[in-house]
Amino acid sequence: MNLSHRVGSRFHTASLEASSSVRNSSGEMSPGSSIPVCRAALFLAAISISCFLLYRAADSLSFSSPIFDLSSYLDNEEPKLEDVLRKAATRDRTVVLTTLNAAWAAPGSVIDLFFESFRIGEETSQILDHLVIVALDAKAYSRCLELHKHCFSLVTEGVDFSREAYFMTRSYLKMMWRRIDLLRSVLEMGYNFVFTDADVMWFRNPFPRFYMYADFQIACDHYLGRSNDLHNRPNGGFNFVRSNNRTILFYKYWYASRLRFPGYHDQDVLNFLKTEPFVFRIGLKMRFLNTAYFGGLCEPSRDMNLVRTMHANCCYGMESKLHDLRIMLQDWKDFMSLPLHLKQSSGFSWKVPQNCSLDSLRRYDESMEDDEESDPPGESQE
Repeated sequence: MNLSHRVGSRFHTASLEASSSVRNSSGEMSPGSSIPVCRAALFLAAISISCFLLYRAADSLSFSSPIFDLSSYLDNEEPKLEDVLRKAATRDRTVVLTTLNAAWAAPGSVIDLFFESFRIGEETSQILDHLVIVALDAKAYSRCLELHKHCFSLVTEGVDFSREAYFMTRSYLKMMWRRIDLLRSVLEMGYNFVFTDADVMWFRNPFPRFYMYADFQIACDHYLGRSNDLHNRPNGGFNFVRSNNRTILFYKYWYASRLRFPGYHDQDVLNFLKTEPFVFRIGLKMRFLNTAYFGGLCEPSRDMNLVRTMHANCCYGMESKLHDLRIMLQDWKDFMSLPLHLKQSSGFSWKVPQNCSLDSLRRYDESMEDDEESDPPGESQE
């Protein structure tokens, strides 16, 4: 309905009511009624002028104005985690999750290489529709909104996750344990997830290589040949977990166990827990992923015809990580440009690691001081 028509109608009705209220049964004005009539007339005139001005203002303003556009204001509010998960999930309630801080979110840094791997991989670009980026600081969240449609802000009050976090420093440990607690909450909401560090390059769709009946399956720094061998060395930077009572209990137990093992990160604690009676008692089906498919710089996939993902693990320092990741991506491009018969017979292999190595981690472990926060900012390594 036209706003001016509505205002006019209400004004006319109010006038009739005011008029009838001040006349007696003979139709004459009652004595002493002139003052109330004047007040009523002034009140109605004020309403009319206000409505008219509001109408003119609304007519002259564009509804795209951020000041008056309520929908725009609501869209700018940070969404709740469950809302983001619901929009990103597959039909079977599966999402892909990664975490991001300002250090990895900078242009030309890890997140850009992460997205590039999805674009150049086989059957991987569509997986981005189900990727949720969990930003650990405001700068990372802002960059995520520039790059992607499923972003969630997880800013922890009193903790600055924006800087690079050296392996095993206090900031690194806080970040890793915050991640475990987040993943526990995702499971409690009923979502399966693939968690991937942003320095994991996705070259092929990994889902066909996951075990159908495993609750919890995780990549390895070193794989000993059997998926159920508890001596495999897991790496928390890539895992697939199905939401059920067993995995929820396990993640709660895992997170609580940080108090039993102070100073250890999540991977070390997982190595302690994987043989504990509690895991067997809850019936958790755990599997370790073969590095032939899910490789890394600790143990690269030998056959590029099989590789699904490659992780820049066993690597210390941002510059070293970026250097080797760029070479890794170029290796993949070179391999994919080969004719099919050469792909199968050429023995083409990775040219990495180069700047990344276990020796660099050992040298760091030997030189790291007790006061970890005094170290210059570095990179989270897994």
